[in-house]
Amino acid sequence: MISPLLSRSLVVVLQPLSENALLQIIERALRDPELGLGRYHVEMDVEAMMSLVAFANGDARVALNALEFAVLHTAPGPDGDIHMSKGALATALQKKSLRYDKGGEEHYNIISAFIKSLRDSDPDGALYWLARMLEAGESPRFIARRMVILASEDIGNADPMALVVATAVAQAVELIGLPECRLNLAQVATYLASCPKDNASYAGLQEATADVEEHGNLPVPLHLRNAPTELMKELGYGKGYRYVHEDPAARTEQTHLPEKLGKKKYYRPKKREDR
Repeated sequence: MISPLLSRSLVVVLQPLSENALLQIIERALRDPELGLGRYHVEMDVEAMMSLVAFANGDARVALNALEFAVLHTAPGPDGDIHMSKGALATALQKKSLRYDKGGEEHYNIISAFIKSLRDSDPDGALYWLARMLEAGESPRFIARRMVILASEDIGNADPMALVVATAVAQAVELIGLPECRLNLAQVATYLASCPKDNASYAGLQEATADVEEHGNLPVPLHLRNAPTELMKELGYGKGYRYVHEDPAARTEQTHLPEKLGKKKYYRPKKREDR
């Protein structure tokens, strides 16, 4: 929703219903013979009700639609009543469907929780959110791509193998596919979560980009310029460049930034104890 329209609207945030509220709604639906399912004489045990509550994930519409579907697809017993156990409910619904709209808020909430678990070095959180995405049908390619990005953004040179490992899982996803590639994703998620962290490359690039945007096309120092022609050499291109393999001191004494930026530092890797 665009900001002008949002500013003229009343925004109502709908919160998920509590377990007790959902239980009351389910029990009322089972008892009501006119508006509910009372005419089917359903006996539903507590375990099945709790399973349905978990399935609904705070949404009464999901609970009622699933309950109606399960009742209509479960044969009555010899006594004429429908006995709804957890197993019968699972059989009727066949497979639990997790709330996960790939184009909506929950999609971004869960991938955010996954990435932050990796960044915060919590392999348990990473595995849980990974499982949530996979069970809900998220593309393993999407998950692998996000881990490749994180390997450079949040781990960087604290463990250069992180990028190699993350790239390997992206290849494994293409080679193996579901369901087996779940194991590859889990291995790499726990590896990345266990790595030391350093975002110095990412932060340095952000700072350098800001300078490029602020200062524009600053001239390349003459000693760093390429000189493929005699005219360029006469103009001073490449003059004074010190070849570091022959002159190791050039590493620190020779400038590599435009004159306006001086000896500015972009890359500031963390000390090992700070990672």
